Amino acid sequence: MLSRFLGLGFGSLRAAGVVFAGPAGAQDSRPANVPGARSQFELQRQPPPAAAVSLAALPPEARSTHELIVKGGPFPYSKDATVFGNRERLLPQRQRGYYLEYTVPTPGARDRGGRRLVCGGKPAARPTTCFYTDDHYASFRAIQP
Repeated sequence: MLSRFLGLGFGSLRAAGVVFAGPAGAQDSRPANVPGARSQFELQRQPPPAAAVSLAALPPEARSTHELIVKGGPFPYSKDATVFGNRERLLPQRQRGYYLEYTVPTPGARDRGGRRLVCGGKPAARPTTCFYTDDHYASFRAIQP
């Protein structure tokens, strides 16, 4: 059992974002005659809501990066303003290209470090939503203005 192997209970695994799916070969529970109905398995794949943090509570480097985003650049890193694929599926699902990522400089780091802002919305200089991660996409906090 995965939980026994890891030494965690199901509640801990669920809190860590592990999704429990039905047994192999389980039937899809989506009602066949309801257009757009979502199965129990599709509902389980939705990420939990990100914890919120105010823009003022972020590190000064993150606030400066946010200012650059709103101004439309210029950005110091070539990877800034590139598409964030949300492969980890920790952010709400959107069409590819909705989220762009930006580096938040880490003092003392020899490379880009693990801090990022990920923002979504069009145009990019007026994002409708932004998230902050300080652990290279392992977790996100929704930025409140």
